[in-house]
Amino acid sequence: MENEQYVKIPGDYVGNVFGSFDENIKALEKKFAVSVINRGDDIIVAGEPEAVAKASEVLQKLTEIAAGGEVISLQHVNYLSSLSDEEAKIDVTELMSDVVCFTRQGKPIRPKTLGQKRYVDLIRKDMLTFGVGPAGTGKTYLAMAMAIQAFKSGEINRIILTRPAIEAGERLGFLPGDLQSKIDPYLRPLYDALYEIMGAESFAKNMEKGAIEVAPLAYMRGRTLDNSFIVLDEAQNTTQAQMKMFLTRLGFNSKAVITGDMTQIDLPDGQKSGLKQAVHILRDVEGIGIIRLNNKDVVRHPLVQRIVEAYEKYDTQAKEAVASVIPSERRKR
Repeated sequence: MENEQYVKIPGDYVGNVFGSFDENIKALEKKFAVSVINRGDDIIVAGEPEAVAKASEVLQKLTEIAAGGEVISLQHVNYLSSLSDEEAKIDVTELMSDVVCFTRQGKPIRPKTLGQKRYVDLIRKDMLTFGVGPAGTGKTYLAMAMAIQAFKSGEINRIILTRPAIEAGERLGFLPGDLQSKIDPYLRPLYDALYEIMGAESFAKNMEKGAIEVAPLAYMRGRTLDNSFIVLDEAQNTTQAQMKMFLTRLGFNSKAVITGDMTQIDLPDGQKSGLKQAVHILRDVEGIGIIRLNNKDVVRHPLVQRIVEAYEKYDTQAKEAVASVIPSERRKR
């Protein structure tokens, strides 16, 4: 039996909630198999009772986000639609009000999912935070934003950004130029985030003063990092020895955020990931926060979320296939 429910959306927010060419509403209708009809400030949601209730709740939360000045995207629709009944109780206004900092163009940087909010809260609370999850979950970007905010507020006096210089399944050969030119390609994603948040001019000035340092992980050996905010990116490509070396660099009044994606390990065969080992060994150590983001936290194009889900499904099926073969091999013996 079909049901109808009215959702009040102020006229100023209707265009934002519906999206360009109504793409947000079309995605909502497809997700819950409902019809959404615009009647001015009253939006009618029609369909099966349970679906109508959930779709209406998503619409109400989208309206709250629009009221906070955020431009509604398909990512917002997909994320709110994917929440469980328990997760759906989150206070969206609280989530949206947590602004980490602003980009040079005045755009607020804030957590966009419950997982990202927990990640930001852990960085604030703990001296060392591990952010583990797939591509597009904002691990590096939010860590960089937190580092810049701490620097601007005077909590620390130096930002250090580092990552292992590992090629992603390629052999780049001998790159031309001086040492900086050779390592820059590996560090380019960090530069890109800094330019967007700080601006190229501010970044260059602080680099020149030594207040910001971007360097390969190997450069950390033998140092003690005091009064610093350190971000170790792509940590899944650290060896176990490199990870231990990095972790023992932390000094007084410093914070470190270690980010990585366990599904994208590019280490040579036979070498084990330092990130995987560290997360296991340090899981119960006081002062260390560990968060595992998932495909719900992907904030890039919805296609990225579907790609991540497809790879996760494939990996699960592959593991199940191997598990089913092993017992039969044992029986043969």
